[in-house]
Amino acid sequence: MSEPTITVSLSQLAKMIDHSLLHPTMTDAEILTGLKIARENNVATACVKPYSIPLAKQELAGTDVLVCPVIGFPHGNSTTAIKVAEASAAAAEIGAGAEIDMVVNVGKVLGGDWGYVAEEIRLVNEAVTAHGVGLKVIFENDYLRPEHIARLCEICTEIGVAFVKTSTGYGFVKQGDGSYNYKGATVRDLKLMREKSGRDVQIKAAGGVRTLDDLLHVMSLGVTRIGATATVAILEEARKRGIGQEPTQVSFKPMKEEGETGGY
Repeated sequence: MSEPTITVSLSQLAKMIDHSLLHPTMTDAEILTGLKIARENNVATACVKPYSIPLAKQELAGTDVLVCPVIGFPHGNSTTAIKVAEASAAAAEIGAGAEIDMVVNVGKVLGGDWGYVAEEIRLVNEAVTAHGVGLKVIFENDYLRPEHIARLCEICTEIGVAFVKTSTGYGFVKQGDGSYNYKGATVRDLKLMREKSGRDVQIKAAGGVRTLDDLLHVMSLGVTRIGATATVAILEEARKRGIGQEPTQVSFKPMKEEGETGGY
C-alpha cells in the first residue's frame, strides 16, 4: 500500500508549531536559546511559563512569532479565581492577537462536575478574549476516557474557545511495568476531537509529535497546531525532503493507531 500524501510548504509547517519552552528545569539561558530557535524558524508561537513573558517579548520583538503563556500548568488544579487572574494578567501583558493555553481541572472532569468545568472555561475565555487573546484549552487526554474528551469538546464549542488541545506533555500515567509515561496526542483522540468540536474550534496536538511524519499525519487529521520541542529536527527533515516555500506534495509514514501492532 502506498503512503498517504499531503501538500505543504516550509512556512506553513513552521506556522503549525508552538515551540515549547515549558520543562520545569529550564534556566533563563536555556529559554533564551529556545526563543532564538523560535525566532530563527519563524514558528507560530513560543510557549512559555508566565514569568518568562517579559523575556519572550523582548527576544521576539519585531517578529511575527507570538508569545503564548500557559495557565494552571501543568495540572490545572488552581482555583478558578486564580486561573482567571493569571490568564487576565498574562493576556494584558502579551497583547491582542496572541494566544494562551490553559489546563482544565482534570479531577472535576473525571468526577463529571460539568457545571464547574464549563464555568471555569467560560470565565477564563472571557478574561482573555477581553484583551483580544485566543484561548487553547488543554484536556490532558492520558487521564481521560473518550466520553470525557467528547464532552469537553462540546463544552468548548458552546463557549467558543479558539483551540482544544490534547495534552501538556507532562500528564504522566503509571504504566504496567511501574514506570511513568504518556501517549500525548493519539490518532484516536485527534479524530474524536475533530469530530466533536465545532468548525470554528481548532485542534492542537501536543505530546508525542516529534517527527515530520507525525506532523504531516496530524495535519491530515485536521490539526492546525502542534506543541513541539523537536522544532529544529522537524523543519530540517522537511528541507531534506525537498519542502520549500512553494507548496510541495510529500508522502508521510502514518502514526500507529491504538490496537495496531507496535504501538506508537
